[in-house]
Amino acid sequence: MDRASVAGIFLALSGLLIGQALEGGKLSSLVQPAAFAIVVIGTAGAVLLQSEASTFMRGVRMLRWVFAPPPSQRAGLAREIAVWGLHARRDGLLSLEKYMAVNKDKFVQKGLRLVVDGIAPDKLRSLLEMEVTAYEFGERQAVKIWESAAGYSPTIGILGAVLGLIHVMENLSDPAKLGSGIAVAFVSTVYGVGLANMFFYPIANKLKTIVAERVTQYEILTDVFHDIASGDHSRVIEERVACLLSRP
Repeated sequence: MDRASVAGIFLALSGLLIGQALEGGKLSSLVQPAAFAIVVIGTAGAVLLQSEASTFMRGVRMLRWVFAPPPSQRAGLAREIAVWGLHARRDGLLSLEKYMAVNKDKFVQKGLRLVVDGIAPDKLRSLLEMEVTAYEFGERQAVKIWESAAGYSPTIGILGAVLGLIHVMENLSDPAKLGSGIAVAFVSTVYGVGLANMFFYPIANKLKTIVAERVTQYEILTDVFHDIASGDHSRVIEERVACLLSRP
């Protein structure tokens, strides 16, 4: 569990609720199911409209990374790279075939397969760089749904406010119904702006950081596979490992 994410949500909500209380407002006045439905369902629909269903679902599944980020693989990769380099120099490139089956990462499997198949180093690098580019594009498109939600929700909150005001105007002759309409009008705006700036944008930025970390690892692995295929000195591979481990 990422304590920073939990603490961030707690502080964001606490600031909003404490501010409401200090101004003399009731906390219950912020609970408006109609406003919540307009903003959340409307935002989800707008994001889904602009995205493919698979991309949308991928982005939703990524939400778990905000609270339970994927464990760092840098130390494990460093150990594996050292083993690959040792066996490649001592037993030949074909000796790396046994490591393909035990590694679950598809990118690592592909890199090892290209090395074992004897693909020319420059061609190998080109193929893996294309793989990294495709992976990064797919992941960033999935993360983009949260950025898009942050862009749409304030505007949809304004739509909710307009709907609330329309409800008010339709019931000017019935003062009992004016309060609920005005509440929906203003709370819709709070929901739209609040969700965008306290949740959607922070979620998108955190996911982008995680994706960037993975992309960097794959870029380093691309260089490692190129070095192994080229038969470079083990010192070169050690420098790649040091670069991998030195990243914050």
